[in-house]
Amino acid sequence: MQGFVGALNGKFAKKGIFITTSNYSQEAAEYAQRLDSKVILIDGPQLAKLMIEHNVGVSTAAVYEIKKIDLDYFAEE
Repeated sequence: MQGFVGALNGKFAKKGIFITTSNYSQEAAEYAQRLDSKVILIDGPQLAKLMIEHNVGVSTAAVYEIKKIDLDYFAEE
């Protein structure tokens, strides 16, 4: 991550996104918070959630239909 932050500074960038398929250590998260540059950390579970939410790299495996009782059908007239 320090190399990434150095690259941001070298390009005079104020923001960056650092993505891993694993997890960040507490030290890495704290380091990112202390920076002058804004660095957003995305870990594996968050990346998977974003992929599902935005339909990137995923496909539908199954669709389930949920039924509910139609109370009007059983109402007496």
